[in-house]
Amino acid sequence: MSSATHRVVILVYDGVTLLDVAGPAEVFAEANRSGANYQIVLASPTGADITSSIGIRIAVDAAASQSAPDTFLVAGADLYPRSPVARDLVEATRTLALRADRVASICTGAFVLGAAGLLDGKRATTHWKVAQELAARCRTSRVEPDAIFVRDGTTYTSAGVTAGIDLALALVEEDHGPDLTRDVARALVVYLQRSGGQSQFSAPLQGPPPRSPAIRRITDLVAADPAGNHSVGELAKHLNVSSRHLARLFHDELSTTPARYVEMIRFDMAKTLLDQGHTATQVASLAGFPSYESMRRVFVRKMSISPAAYQRRFSTAHRTTRGSSKTVS
Repeated sequence: MSSATHRVVILVYDGVTLLDVAGPAEVFAEANRSGANYQIVLASPTGADITSSIGIRIAVDAAASQSAPDTFLVAGADLYPRSPVARDLVEATRTLALRADRVASICTGAFVLGAAGLLDGKRATTHWKVAQELAARCRTSRVEPDAIFVRDGTTYTSAGVTAGIDLALALVEEDHGPDLTRDVARALVVYLQRSGGQSQFSAPLQGPPPRSPAIRRITDLVAADPAGNHSVGELAKHLNVSSRHLARLFHDELSTTPARYVEMIRFDMAKTLLDQGHTATQVASLAGFPSYESMRRVFVRKMSISPAAYQRRFSTAHRTTRGSSKTVS
């Protein structure tokens, strides 16, 4: 293991999400307890202390112009998906990125990297709620809304909040290998590598409703009864059009096929029913899947986890049995 100091500079600013800063910083600090040698530096554009999103003051170590990172991280904030990134923050980001061996963002910090031109022509991700906005702002980037984190060369972007911990673990593993990183993950009681993508956390059916009254009629019909007979031919009958014409309408309006749309509705209903505690077999029937196995294939394709694994993660933490408890080993 190299004894050389590796400087990690985290760029912070007023309104920054506290966990975007503390989560990755704790990973690097825990790695130091296992033998790594990270120096964690908090920098702001001017060097002034800042106030986080929850009102906690954060003491800053240096101005961006005075910092020389090996790894440069930009923390996120709720502010910048809703407004243009401040000029001083863009300039600080460009300055630090030029000096760094690798550049990364946590959550909506990707908007800061994007405003600085550091995502041009690259793959990227951010929180699932604002992935479409990032794609709109960074038109030459390929935004991957389901990724936990994305590496493109020496540029890294991560999903919402706790995904910064996943990213920091990946960076530590690059530097020190899986054994030390596994020790860090165990100490922090987190997964070394989280399975599945952001879709397991996202709300269902994000996106605008169809503009066409005809397609809106079909989507309303499917949403009202996901388990009904919604073959392409049957749906086309409701509009007195051919199956081919209906497929063309769906492609033009929703960029998908009627069958995929029905599958999406059933998938979202299945997640809701699993959240409510129904068994996987019941859910498959209630949501309109031909069988449990067909539902399982959809879950694995969309989320990289089975319905049972999804339910274990997101079912209620309440336990009705007196004296029951969870243990961590």
